Amino acid sequence: MKRKGAGEREKDVKKRKLLDELGESWLPYLTPKDDGFHQLWKTKYSKLVLRTAEKIPKEVHEEVQEAFLTLQKHGCFFQDLVRIKGKDFVTPVSRILVGNPGCTYKYLNTRLFTVPWPVEGYEINYSHPEISKACKALIKLNCYLHRESVLALQEQNLAETKGMEDSPVIDRHQDYATSITEMGSILQDQSPSHVPENDHSHLKERTSYNLSLLNYMDPQQMPFLKQEPYFGMGKMAVSWHHDENLVEGSTVAVYSYSCEEPAADILEEKAPSGRDPAVWHVGLKVAWDIKNPGLAVPLYPGDCYFMLDDLNMTHQHCVLAGLPPRFSSTHRVAECSQGTLPYILDQCNAALQNLCTDTHLSCPTLKSLDVDDIKRVEETHNEVEFEWLRQFWFQGKRYRKCTDWWDKPMAALDEFWRKLELMTSLLLCEFRKEEQAEEQRKERISCLLPILEERQELRQDWLARCHSQLVENLPKDEKPECHPYWQEGDASMPLPFNLEEIIAELQSLLEC
Repeated sequence: MKRKGAGEREKDVKKRKLLDELGESWLPYLTPKDDGFHQLWKTKYSKLVLRTAEKIPKEVHEEVQEAFLTLQKHGCFFQDLVRIKGKDFVTPVSRILVGNPGCTYKYLNTRLFTVPWPVEGYEINYSHPEISKACKALIKLNCYLHRESVLALQEQNLAETKGMEDSPVIDRHQDYATSITEMGSILQDQSPSHVPENDHSHLKERTSYNLSLLNYMDPQQMPFLKQEPYFGMGKMAVSWHHDENLVEGSTVAVYSYSCEEPAADILEEKAPSGRDPAVWHVGLKVAWDIKNPGLAVPLYPGDCYFMLDDLNMTHQHCVLAGLPPRFSSTHRVAECSQGTLPYILDQCNAALQNLCTDTHLSCPTLKSLDVDDIKRVEETHNEVEFEWLRQFWFQGKRYRKCTDWWDKPMAALDEFWRKLELMTSLLLCEFRKEEQAEEQRKERISCLLPILEERQELRQDWLARCHSQLVENLPKDEKPECHPYWQEGDASMPLPFNLEEIIAELQSLLEC
């Protein structure tokens, strides 16, 4: 498991360079009231598709908006304590992840675990029938957005292949593009039965959303929102970014609901030139570019937008705060090759194949001391501890607000971790044996040492995070659950916990 850093440093360099080039000036950006807005959208942002609320079935709005309010009523939205450049920050947006059972989604060094929506073959106990109903509404929305995304991609492909002038943009003020619904008759020849199988499969893969990150924010409760730094677009709820950890080229679909109109007495804020600060917007720009104007697209209650194909990779987007509270459901095709429960269980089971626990033995032993086996087992040890157990328990009891689904999997991972600790202990015992060939021992220690050094560093880091001032200010049921056997120097834990001493011992053995 490698610690990230190069990507963040690269982003810092690009941001500093962009701000240096700007100096004291703002980059231009356009809104619907500006001349050239639609032309800019068509030429530079054509893979952004807006589906206005009136074009979405009424029952979708009713069920989804009720689901948002239900989850809020039951206290299911939480601000995340994320890690950026080695520092902890509380997000201004409150979130909950809903999706396929056993899936996770990682952003800003924080792994979120899905509250599972109802899927055939899984038994899911929700903490309240209303939460169950809300999750059913969200998976129905997911299916609806999947269908609309496939249609939007087909429309885009048709426009490219037939040289259509209009892009798949939908707008209230100027109906210069053909809507997704109206494209239905044109697309009959491009329906699944007429689309080549490999093309249809590719479309399905890029729109088969396996989870949704739900967001909620009330700007009136957040007086210190950041100002948008490049265009002067006003206050941001979410800064400029690419969505992380998605399948390459996959679409992101967003349902937006600002749940009430701003009261007259809070409309005193003067609008910056450009967008209306009372209305929520999604902002887009070409990534790390100062030549093309940005785009600010207003989002009214019930609007959906789709970021098709590679738009999330070639462009950056932000969310510009309006005045009323807002919910959103952001549906993604998360890259889950290393982010599902079956994956980590398989990793643990594979690692434990190197542990021999035959009943005729007086104590467990290791089957192999090969360097490759040592590396695989100890890296899995780090992965299950720092990417799963500590991530989960650092978030407190939040998931039990909705369901107990994760309790048994986490207990199983906890038991795997204890056995992996035992395997580390057995490995150290082998290193201390005199009869071991010196060259082999040094090769094995050289393999283990950097993994243990990383483990020690991460344990200290997580320990510090659990006792930070930000954590102290969290509500009781949101505080990290730090298990006693993760505390440095716990005498009740028979396995080797003083990694600092162990690392020093291994270093001395290498030097002999």
